[in-house]
Amino acid sequence: MDLRLFATVFSTVFIAELGDKTQLATLLYAADASHPRLTVFAASAAALVLASAIGVLAGSLVAQHVDARAIRWVAGLGFIAVGAWVLLGRD
Repeated sequence: MDLRLFATVFSTVFIAELGDKTQLATLLYAADASHPRLTVFAASAAALVLASAIGVLAGSLVAQHVDARAIRWVAGLGFIAVGAWVLLGRD
């Protein structure tokens, strides 16, 4: 296993998920005393693992047909567009 790659992917995904609507939804479920916390944790962890698996599969399939550099450009421009939308959006 490439530990440097692991650390890069882990930190990127971890930072991206902090304060994300997924984390907030999980927080709300866990805040309800009638919901067992282990169940909330297991379900949210399983959902994130499945979403990540879909991302890896989709990335692998797209990479077979599209140059990796083009994918990076599209992803980077997408992040910039979302950031601009958030910054310029109406309050």
